[in-house]
Amino acid sequence: MIADPLSDVLQLLRPRAYGFRGLDIGGDWSLCLPPQPVVRCYALRTGACGLWLDGVAPVQLAAGDFVLLPQGQGLVMGSRPDAPRVDLERFFTTASGDTAIFEEGGDCRGLGGYFEMAGMAADQLLRALSPVVRLGAGADASGLLWLVDRLMAELRTPRPGGRLIAEHLSQTLLVEALRLHLATAAQRTGTWLAALADPQLARAIEAMHADPGGRWTLDALAKISGLSRSGFAQRFSDACGEPAITYLARWRMMLASDRLARGVPTAIVARELGYGSESAFGAAFRRITGMSPGRFRSA
Repeated sequence: MIADPLSDVLQLLRPRAYGFRGLDIGGDWSLCLPPQPVVRCYALRTGACGLWLDGVAPVQLAAGDFVLLPQGQGLVMGSRPDAPRVDLERFFTTASGDTAIFEEGGDCRGLGGYFEMAGMAADQLLRALSPVVRLGAGADASGLLWLVDRLMAELRTPRPGGRLIAEHLSQTLLVEALRLHLATAAQRTGTWLAALADPQLARAIEAMHADPGGRWTLDALAKISGLSRSGFAQRFSDACGEPAITYLARWRMMLASDRLARGVPTAIVARELGYGSESAFGAAFRRITGMSPGRFRSA
């Protein structure tokens, strides 16, 4: 089976919390949200509005746009940044899945929400993304809007199995947004997504994900990529921001964290991930995560 690195990382994400609400508003308005360690996303149905984030150039959104904000910056959204504020207390007391209506609505309609992710995989993924991932109507964002609508419906009318469906929908929403982002936008260098977008480097990443416990060397990875050893090493470091062997070690520890959290014995985790002894695995785990496997498991 061919490895799918993006799916591998996303499968390790553990949504701890999520919520979506609709907003239907008229007139001059703004919504101000503080920084939070969450992934935010917004879909605009009708009308237009601006988006102002800390340290990022203003973004203008139009009907059909979908935007993912993976780094949890503080933001202002609205007709202008200094417009009258939406009553946050009233907005957030609206039940998840419902739509809050302000000033009789009609001018701007959209959906918004957040995911709170946990674990090393979340950090690895979110650091690789731009502060603003915008997918316009021309980027075939209709599938994203359908997913948001379906998620809103599950949250609005709880039914048996709804929590599991909502978790799957939220993960699918993130996958679809990242797929479109990879297909339509140039990746920033210095991230593993940039390396994944390079077809030759992607072969090496796929090989490492298919056999994370393998005895990988630069020579072997370069051969898979169809590049010289030195050419591969430089190209991978430039794209990913770290050497290929460092990426492999970090990926192993992401897998190890997941398995330890699920109760897999340390000796088995060490063997599966290519370490000759528990002590060698423990040293590598401590170097990358900052704690021992035992301390991580108890935490």
